[in-house]
Amino acid sequence: MTLSAFNLLATAPTSGEAEAIDKIGLGRGIRMERIVSFGQASPDGFWCDQDMAEWVMVLSGRARLSIAGEETDRVLGPGDALFLPAHCRHRVTWTDPSSPTIWLALFVDTDLNPVAAGAMLVDDDAKS
Repeated sequence: MTLSAFNLLATAPTSGEAEAIDKIGLGRGIRMERIVSFGQASPDGFWCDQDMAEWVMVLSGRARLSIAGEETDRVLGPGDALFLPAHCRHRVTWTDPSSPTIWLALFVDTDLNPVAAGAMLVDDDAKS
């Protein structure tokens, strides 16, 4: 077994013309990425519609995310997380141009389900 340790914030690029996307984990039905935005947003008219569900968290910086069908953008800052089910159309409308926005994104097969903070999955077989 190989252990890999690094700091997601300390190793992040500090500037760039394009978003920096680093795959930091990959397995059957799951992919983890660090995304660093430098003021980028989704192109006008573009909506992300992906086959995998996505859990995303802003580690540093600020962003706004638009979800199809919602009237107002979601404002995200450090520690804010959002679960986007597969095919939930969304787009990044703004990221802070004055400092990098660092995201942790976990893409999961639609057969996996998120658990809300503080909640637990209960194995029904364990009750009997």
